[in-house]
Amino acid sequence: MLRKLLSYKTPQNLILLIDIMALCLLYFYKESFDEFILISGIFLTFIIYISNFILLRTSSGDHYIFLIMTMLISIGIIMIYRINPFYGFRQITWFGVGITTFFLFYAVIKKIKKWEDWTKTYMILSFILFLSTLVFGVKIKGATNWIKVGNIGFQPAELIKIIFIFFLASYYSKKEKIMNTYGLIGIVYTYIGFLFIQRDLGTAMIFYFIFMTIFYIFENNRKLIYYNIIGAFFIALVSYFVVNHVQIRVVTWLDPWKYIDNKGYQITQSLFAIASGGFFGTGIGLGYPEFIPEVHNDFIFSAICEEMGIFGGIGVIMLFLILVYRGFKIALYQQNLFFKIVAIGMTTLLGLQAFIIIGGVIKMIPLTGVTLPFVSYGGSSLISSFAALGILQVASEEMDPSQEEDNG
Repeated sequence: MLRKLLSYKTPQNLILLIDIMALCLLYFYKESFDEFILISGIFLTFIIYISNFILLRTSSGDHYIFLIMTMLISIGIIMIYRINPFYGFRQITWFGVGITTFFLFYAVIKKIKKWEDWTKTYMILSFILFLSTLVFGVKIKGATNWIKVGNIGFQPAELIKIIFIFFLASYYSKKEKIMNTYGLIGIVYTYIGFLFIQRDLGTAMIFYFIFMTIFYIFENNRKLIYYNIIGAFFIALVSYFVVNHVQIRVVTWLDPWKYIDNKGYQITQSLFAIASGGFFGTGIGLGYPEFIPEVHNDFIFSAICEEMGIFGGIGVIMLFLILVYRGFKIALYQQNLFFKIVAIGMTTLLGLQAFIIIGGVIKMIPLTGVTLPFVSYGGSSLISSFAALGILQVASEEMDPSQEEDNG
């Protein structure tokens, strides 16, 4: 057992080795002994190693999704700490809270039964959180999606994402539905309407695509799928002409160079950073990611590409692709309909969020203000991502034994 635990073939040990190498790089970058780097590095590697060990002992499900997360969080913390040591240390603290959230959600979801019976509860709770945001919310970066109590702030929409997936799963898993399909569509578009009022367009897009993914798979009335797609195009068109924020995002996406000195500054600096990194990157500490405003949040992928190279950026994308693959594999082999839908929803949430922000910073699609799961700096988004992963871990334990391939 000890020999296997210390083997270089064990994935946890490879992640540990990468963290140690990153710690050394940060040390040489600072050119002087920094006790915070030492403390932070030891704390990070300890949490990662112990949490992996605990998961191996407590869960019979898919262990690779947790390994992928630890790799992503390691890359994110390395870049955040390099950009700003204060934010880096706080991110490690949030990581500790996130790990606790992961195991808490894993234990609660696994212990409590009949989650599919709470359709009305999910709906009511979501409306309460939306209304609370409208009444008590504060505007940050043009969106009223934060609630602050003293120095502590959180985004209710991050929790609503999880509840929303449970709502859709409970609706389609119940034999006798409490409403017809048109009632479901009405509630979903009410959610999206709340997000438009808050000017949280990135989250609205995530809600819509999660709904359409589950709707496409489980809805028998195929005409409604086409109607919803047409409706989405109509809403997008109206939003462009009515909401000034949308116009700015589209205009800077089409031609950011024309507005390089003001509203196109962020995206152009992002493209400069990615280009200057080349294939192999400038090296940790040798780039200038701080030229990009909010680089530790929305534009962390640009910083990774600059200092770790295009290959480093491709590595991050590949990690998300593997995470999505394993998430859909869990859903495919899941026998419980509720957890099958939940697995699809959680996987779509993490994968789509990664696609939206990566596509935005490379100018593939218009930029929206969402974070890169497990990589960007932030408390609310990081904790909600850990909660989603904890729920997905429970779903992986309900796989059909005849189809499970030795967890590989």
